Amino acid sequence: MSDFTPTEHTQVKRLPKRGKYDRKTVHAILDAAFVCHVGFCVEGQPYVIPTNYGRSGDTVYLHGSAASRMLRTLSEGVPVCVTVTLVDGLVLARSAFHHSVNYRSVVMLGAARLVEDPAEKMEALRLFTEHVMKGRWDEVRWPTEQEMKATTVLALPLEEVSAKVRTGGPVDDEADYTLPVWAGVLPLEMVPQEPIADPQRKVDQPLPAYIKNYSR
Repeated sequence: MSDFTPTEHTQVKRLPKRGKYDRKTVHAILDAAFVCHVGFCVEGQPYVIPTNYGRSGDTVYLHGSAASRMLRTLSEGVPVCVTVTLVDGLVLARSAFHHSVNYRSVVMLGAARLVEDPAEKMEALRLFTEHVMKGRWDEVRWPTEQEMKATTVLALPLEEVSAKVRTGGPVDDEADYTLPVWAGVLPLEMVPQEPIADPQRKVDQPLPAYIKNYSR
């Protein structure tokens, strides 16, 4: 699996040793998260919008209402920056200055393409569903033709992309290691809670195994 080529915009300059450009790392981060932030400008006003996404190979798909200003703007080919971040732990040092966070992040730059082919559009919607909840697509009602028309799907190729990763414990100044302050890492992870059934349900269905055993 080849690496992405760093560009002037994606080369990690601050702490460059944390920069990662291999597809394996980038794909793994994108597959572990399911919320991205989409940055773009409209008439000089910057916006950053959180949304879900799906990935197929080196393509990231975004979707939403056909009335969405974000999707309508991006479909015109304006430059876009899409970011994904996973927080893995709080790094607690002996000094306030050296506190940090263990994280995995990806930054993607480029221009999105409007997905018009019905088969690709349906596949993208399947990807969104399966990315958030694997196993769900085969159980739910698929989108109708009217729902498809009300939905916009965009494809962003992974071309200008880089990842940045921090792992490990705190790095204190040598003189601070003798301070009587606890230091280390507080790991963080997403943990599902007890599922809450829809009170409007007409049929009682057993809880699917993919929900009962959900993890990321």
